[in-house]
Amino acid sequence: MKAHSDSFEIRTRGKGTYEITNEVARIVRASGVATGTVTVFIRHTSASLIIYENADHSARTDLHEFFERLVPEDADYFVHTAEGSDDMPSHIRMVLTRTSETIPIAHGEMQLGTWQGIFVFEHRRVPHMRSLCVAVTGI
Repeated sequence: MKAHSDSFEIRTRGKGTYEITNEVARIVRASGVATGTVTVFIRHTSASLIIYENADHSARTDLHEFFERLVPEDADYFVHTAEGSDDMPSHIRMVLTRTSETIPIAHGEMQLGTWQGIFVFEHRRVPHMRSLCVAVTGI
């Protein structure tokens, strides 16, 4: 059994989705694991991880719009606004998504579907540096 861990950072430009599939695939290849799993974890409470459509950008545009309507900014019932009007909505959006994703590995490659990619989902308006941990285990 092998265990390999790595980390990396990604700079966001504000709200949106940022694909990290290639960076995670690079870490999987470097691990030497042929069969196992890779877990990706984001170390933040105002950004999240999603596995989502990566072929047609309009699917991500629709996702962004859905979350804007689902958890709007400037709601008068939010108390936690220490860092601005997008503070509490960003935390709620993170809770509605995930902070980690686990993907099977076979033949040394992640077993994502044809149109699936791994994305950081930034919920804040301003740019941030986001830190991610990757753990690969298997044989």
